[in-house]
Amino acid sequence: MVRLIALAHRIDWVTDKFASFAKWAIILSCFISAMNAFVRYLFDYSSNGWLEIQWYLFAACVMMGAAQVLRVNEHVRVDVIYGTLQSKARVYIDLFGLIFFLLPAMVYFAYLCMPLFINMFVSKEMSSNAGGLIRWPAMMMLPLGFFLVGLQGISEVIKRIGWLTHSYNMDIHYERPLQ
Repeated sequence: MVRLIALAHRIDWVTDKFASFAKWAIILSCFISAMNAFVRYLFDYSSNGWLEIQWYLFAACVMMGAAQVLRVNEHVRVDVIYGTLQSKARVYIDLFGLIFFLLPAMVYFAYLCMPLFINMFVSKEMSSNAGGLIRWPAMMMLPLGFFLVGLQGISEVIKRIGWLTHSYNMDIHYERPLQ
């Protein structure tokens, strides 16, 4: 179990690095958005390339940050029953959800979007907008994001099994969101 916990910590480290990139991507996206508005209203000039880079960066933020949301236990869940259960029952529910829903879904989603990404990458597909960008970097965010969430799901499974076997101490405190 010690090696698996070490693997989970390495996965967490990878997730943290991609989350750091996601944070910078959203800051850069906001800066580019403000610059676009400033240039458009001040100089009456606009560029499709600058507009597209904003949604490329937003895609990077969402897809690279999703694994971090899972890692810090801030993901969406159904609170009707979960919030009223004891810690051990919540860990079992988490394990069930991770193994039977999250991991298969991430594999399936990555399987579905990988051919689209490969096709765009090989064909060097460009945006149909004048001055637009190549499309594969944005499409690459889908399989990358699904892979990262799946990888983080494996880490979460390991940590929860470690908690159940008393090999790993994790914070399983759950605070129900305000409604």
